[in-house]
Amino acid sequence: MLGLILVWTCIFILFLFIRIPRPKNFPPGPRPVPIFGNLLQLNLDNPLKDFERLANRYGKVYSLYMGSKPTVVLNGFEVMKEALVNKAVEFAGRSQDLMINHVMEGGGVILSDYGPGWKEHRRFALMTLRNFGLGKQTMEERILGEISHIVDQLNKVVGTSSDPKTMFHNAASNIICMVLFGSRFDYDDAFFKRFIDIITENLKIANGPWAMIYDALPMVRSLPLKAFKKAFTNAATARQMSLKLINEHKKTRVPGEPRDFIDCYLDELDKRGNDGSSFAEDRLKLYILDLHFAGTDTTSNTLLTGFLYLMNHPEVQARCQREIDEVLEGKDQASFDDRHNMPYTQAVIHEIQRVANTVPLSVFHCTTKDTELMGYNIPKGTIVIPNLTSVLNEEGQWKFPHEFNPVNFLNDEGQFEKPEAFIPFSTGTRVCLGEGLARMELFLVIVTLLRRFQFVWPEDAGEPDYTPVYGITITPKPYRMHIRLREPAK
Repeated sequence: MLGLILVWTCIFILFLFIRIPRPKNFPPGPRPVPIFGNLLQLNLDNPLKDFERLANRYGKVYSLYMGSKPTVVLNGFEVMKEALVNKAVEFAGRSQDLMINHVMEGGGVILSDYGPGWKEHRRFALMTLRNFGLGKQTMEERILGEISHIVDQLNKVVGTSSDPKTMFHNAASNIICMVLFGSRFDYDDAFFKRFIDIITENLKIANGPWAMIYDALPMVRSLPLKAFKKAFTNAATARQMSLKLINEHKKTRVPGEPRDFIDCYLDELDKRGNDGSSFAEDRLKLYILDLHFAGTDTTSNTLLTGFLYLMNHPEVQARCQREIDEVLEGKDQASFDDRHNMPYTQAVIHEIQRVANTVPLSVFHCTTKDTELMGYNIPKGTIVIPNLTSVLNEEGQWKFPHEFNPVNFLNDEGQFEKPEAFIPFSTGTRVCLGEGLARMELFLVIVTLLRRFQFVWPEDAGEPDYTPVYGITITPKPYRMHIRLREPAK
């Protein structure tokens, strides 16, 4: 017993007196302890309040240690713009030693590190999305086609209350599936449901404390922990499912006549041959998973947040509907171009994105070389966390930073005006690839549904709870919405 007490006393003294050395002129921050760094000082279920508290104490640029890894947190629009825009290349890297990178093998385009391969694949993705009509009629038709399935589902539950989560998630998933695979899936399709379940399960793991423990404590990675094993097993299954889709495309494609993203990539492989580029079939498997995740979870969670607020701000919903009725009078369906004549509805949709704060910490960056920010030295390889929450709620950037109010996006004449601090898709070199697609989806879904239905908070649901569920993407707590059919617009 005495020996055990001595051992624990020594461990306590070790933690008390041994300091983790900081780089010279590194941003200030709480004192880390050996092995754990600052992990024990954060709420692993939701560290956003801790990040806010630390920014109030140490300033808009401060440091944390994820285990032994030095990490810098960026807060506020001025800091974010200086790092991600003015010094874009220095802050454009991705750390390759995090759980999500290991699970995804650092592939795709979102998680791959800055370099020639990333540049090639980002350029290819932007060009392919543009060629497939992003912002044009063909993409509108695909989105409106999927919205018709949402309308069918809602028509079946008019007069009742239902949980919209699965409906919005399936619709957003199908829209990106049409871009990637050239076709949509029935919501009950076994392959489709399995694909979504795998990604959803891995998101829960990546969102939770096990991922933070994996990232901060490399010594635990080899342990046979169920969460770790499940994440890697799921990823392997998803890659096999991606390969199945690729092989099906190989059998039916006509070279030079691409139907979708996979065909475009296979054409690119044919064109390049063995030119030493980063294009490869193995990378395509990861690319599909990368883009599917990016195009599904963010949009569906934003829609969930939007209808939660619209139900509980009926005056906002009604004003949108009046504007929609006026602009779309005589038209069968909305067009993305109609947004230019709907300043209030545009303001509401942008305000939904602001309060949804769907990707609160963006995707972690990493410095590509030694650099300087706001007077501090930041060494090459430092993990950088852009706290987008601090910008979307920042005092001085918004008229009403802490409440849902579309006036945040309206000027004195009542016209739509987007503040520079509106960066829910991040900013700079690593800005979200799917921003254009997401903007079109949100507008067409919200306008179409508000034109046809009225959404009401159920009388037996109690007070709405706006507290979000934290993760890589933020989602509202589960809720139900009551559906009423609107009178046809005159």
